[in-house]
Formats: sequence, C-alpha cells, structure tokens
Amino acid sequence: SSSENSGGETELPEIDPRAEDRELKNHLLKKYSGYLSSLKQELSKKKKKGKLPKEARQKLLNWWELHYKWPYPSESEKVALAESTGLDQKQINNWFINQRKRHWKPSEDMQFMVMDGLHPQNATLYMDAHYMPDGPYRLGP
Repeated sequence: SSSENSGGETELPEIDPRAEDRELKNHLLKKYSGYLSSLKQELSKKKKKGKLPKEARQKLLNWWELHYKWPYPSESEKVALAESTGLDQKQINNWFINQRKRHWKPSEDMQFMVMDGLHPQNATLYMDAHYMPDGPYRLGP
C-alpha cells in the first residue's frame, strides 16, 4: 500500500544536498561581498557613459589639433594615446569617430583618399594630389 512506501522514505534523515552549497555560497558572499561591490563600482565607473576625464580629453584634443588635416591615429599612436590618457583604445577610437563626425570637414582630395583607402601619411603631397578616375594620383593642375 502507498502509506508504507511514504513511511519508509521519511526514515531517511532530511538532508538537502543543496543546503551545504548554499551555506558555502553565503559564506563566500559574506567574505567577498565588500570586495565584489567595490569591484562593481570600479567597473561601473569605467562603463559610465558620458564625458571622459578632462585631462584625457585635453590630450586627445592636442593630438587632434596637431593632426587636424588627417585625424586618423595609427595603431601605435592609439597605444601611446591610451597610455598617456589612461583610456582604453576603444574609448579613443570612439572619441575620434565622434570628433571627426562633429568637427572635421575633409577637403575633396581627402575624401577621395578615404574612399580610395590610401593613407595620406604615406603621401606627403596629398594636399596637391588630384584624383583621376582612370588611375592613380596625378600631381599638378
């Protein structure tokens, strides 16, 4: 009969195998919660949308003003900017993308270079270069 079966099972001591895990988890949480919450704060500070630190922005602007004609930092320049500003390269990339969108008007020659994928750092005469539909750049009028 069914009453016998249920009676037999209740003789086992009631131990929830998950109870120990839970105790351990609570113990660890108590032990590390201070550390974890300060870590979370650190991370959320970094992730916070909005303005970059003033000194970092100033350094980026200085670079921008020096390279206004072609404000595309190379990989090594980005690394250097990241080190000097304390930002990560993604933040630097985003800053330059936004800055170019908002404040940069390339000349027509520049736009052709961008479309053509030529990096003006390798073309000292890019300001006088005229784009020819049928081939490479031609200098002069």
